[in-house]
Amino acid sequence: MTNETYTLNNADGSTSLELPVKKGTLGPDVLDIGKLYREQGVFTYDPGFVATASCESDITFIDGDKGVLLYRGYPVEQLAANSSFIEVAYLLLYGELPTATQLAAFDNSIRTHTMLNEGMLRFFNGFRYDAHPMAMISAVVGSMSAYYHDTMDVNNPEHREIFAHRIIAKLPTIAAAAHKLNVGQPFIYPQNDLGYTENMLRMFFAVPAEPYEINPVAAQALDLLFILHADHEQNCSTSTVRMAGSSGANPYSAIAAGIAALWGPAHGGANEAVLRMLTQIGSAKNIPEYVAKAKDKDDPFRLMGFGHRVYKNFDPRATIIRKMCHKVLDQMGGKDAPLFELALELEQVALKDPYFIEKNLYPNVDFYSGIIYRALGIPTSMFTGMFAIGRTVGWVSHWQEMITEPGRRIARPRQLYTGAPERNYIAVADRK
Repeated sequence: MTNETYTLNNADGSTSLELPVKKGTLGPDVLDIGKLYREQGVFTYDPGFVATASCESDITFIDGDKGVLLYRGYPVEQLAANSSFIEVAYLLLYGELPTATQLAAFDNSIRTHTMLNEGMLRFFNGFRYDAHPMAMISAVVGSMSAYYHDTMDVNNPEHREIFAHRIIAKLPTIAAAAHKLNVGQPFIYPQNDLGYTENMLRMFFAVPAEPYEINPVAAQALDLLFILHADHEQNCSTSTVRMAGSSGANPYSAIAAGIAALWGPAHGGANEAVLRMLTQIGSAKNIPEYVAKAKDKDDPFRLMGFGHRVYKNFDPRATIIRKMCHKVLDQMGGKDAPLFELALELEQVALKDPYFIEKNLYPNVDFYSGIIYRALGIPTSMFTGMFAIGRTVGWVSHWQEMITEPGRRIARPRQLYTGAPERNYIAVADRK
């Protein structure tokens, strides 16, 4: 840590204040502004926290200008090419890639925690048949604290590990139960002899009346999507988990808060918006018209699934998933083939059009993930739930990091107050 002197120009004259600068392993330096209020009586103003580091973390690093995404220092491209989601989950939780023995033990633990308590499963029957899956998922995750209250001591390392394994294992079962309620089918129990994504596919699509055969391409595609969605630094839902957990609330409540934040259309709903956009365009022959609308700043139409708030050059996750998207469509296009052909034609237009190239409006991970989910037969309403399954391991990793931080403090942002100045109460009979 080094010190630099910054000059503050106040109404009373110029004052100088020496503020420490913290240097991370990678990324920009961070100015520690803790003394600003204590010594100068001023806050900083940063709506959306776009230039504020809210914590120290050694989990994930993003360089948006260079298109870099690292999990615990490992490029996501290497993990996507060589790892499974379960191995990446271990890496995020424990900080290092597992040995063969460690991976087998972790995988076995996740497999054997997939079942839901029968009382929790009956909880689903209290929802309307057409309830949004995210409403059910967030509610059921929150209810887990009523079933596992004997292992929720956030200061107990053993309890924290039980929670981590339990929530990662049960999220697919919870999401599948929400889907089954929506379609009016019986709940399908998990099978411990199946891998993570194979088990999830079976719980989603199997029915008791006939055998279900797992498509290996579908399982591979989901595993890859879960890897790419596993963590993404201090995004809205992850920051929500950390903030809720900073109060010492039970971890299931913190994860439920993250799920609620993810449900927002500006966060986890982007891939749903891609499918709605493709449906609106309707046909490849309409692409020139809609591309022109997207270029018109006075037209409200926007191409969804293009560009990214953080990545200013390209989204490394999109580069990885694009090949898998084409592989899935080649095998599983089916009745939605015209929609997928439209998507692929739009992709080619955007990759070649100077307007999109100049503005870095490349297809992002949401563009491809929505198409893959649709090809796998997952309904649009479940897209954000799928995102939540992959992101849960990131939420848990950040929650664990936050809860074990030395000198942990409850999150308490400040504000710029713009309301009425102090005034005196007026009796109702005297008000005009």
